[in-house]
Amino acid sequence: MKKVGVVGCGLMGHGIVQVAAQAGFDVVAVEAEQGFLDKGLGRIRKSLDKLAAKAVEKGKKSAEDAKSDADGAFGRIHGTVDKSDLADCDLVVEAIVENLDVKKALYAELGGICKPETILASNTSSFPIAEMGEASGRPENMVGLHFFNPVQLMKLVEVVRTDATSDDSFAKARAFGEAVGKVPVGCKDTPGFVVNRLLVPYMVQSLLMLERGDATKQDIDAAMQFGCGHPMGPITLTDYVGLDTTLSILQGWCERYPDEPAFAIPAILEQKVSEGKLGRKTGEGFYKWDGDKKA
Repeated sequence: MKKVGVVGCGLMGHGIVQVAAQAGFDVVAVEAEQGFLDKGLGRIRKSLDKLAAKAVEKGKKSAEDAKSDADGAFGRIHGTVDKSDLADCDLVVEAIVENLDVKKALYAELGGICKPETILASNTSSFPIAEMGEASGRPENMVGLHFFNPVQLMKLVEVVRTDATSDDSFAKARAFGEAVGKVPVGCKDTPGFVVNRLLVPYMVQSLLMLERGDATKQDIDAAMQFGCGHPMGPITLTDYVGLDTTLSILQGWCERYPDEPAFAIPAILEQKVSEGKLGRKTGEGFYKWDGDKKA
């Protein structure tokens, strides 16, 4: 595997492009519009320069070597708004909007563009990989590669296989995760994969406790932070993830899996979203925020 394509150069996509380029892959970064592409490439350049400066500051590299490495990584990235540039990629990772219909339409296109052996991967956190594989017309080549934000720093990648995924495609996708410096964990095409299947119901239970008045949000968060060693409590985490994002995931799961008792939608979550209080990104969710800090 030498050439990697990434469709979407936003919050997650630009990070995937960057780590692949840093690992020595030639990378085709595709965006729908030139303005989005320029913004994504600008973020990558800024991130590479920041990492280079830190390496020099810590004495790990000379200024000349750090700059050379950053320039080399950036030079391996080819930005484009033409999907046909993905034709000869060995792996294509999709990191576009979390809308299943839009994703399926993209995979139908990719099925007609990419060479037959190209592995197709979605960075989705919640949608069924199998449905995207079916849309592509090559389900045996379809996997999930769910990276975590920020991709440049978070060490985990979930590698998801469907019943149709070939052993070869799964092995190569897992090897790619290792090549870009991540710890890959494998799992079946189950709702939320490993992390979100455990994390989102945990967040739901914390909101249901708050809704019932069992404890205050501060005490719920403190209990899990200091009792279980979590870096932050579940209600703070919900604000970080985004209340609208959390609600969207839950709505999809509840619709698809109505008999799963772990999937529920707290009324308090729906109320906050209806009020436009979406968490840290809007300055208020269950807490008020000043940038990255709770006000």
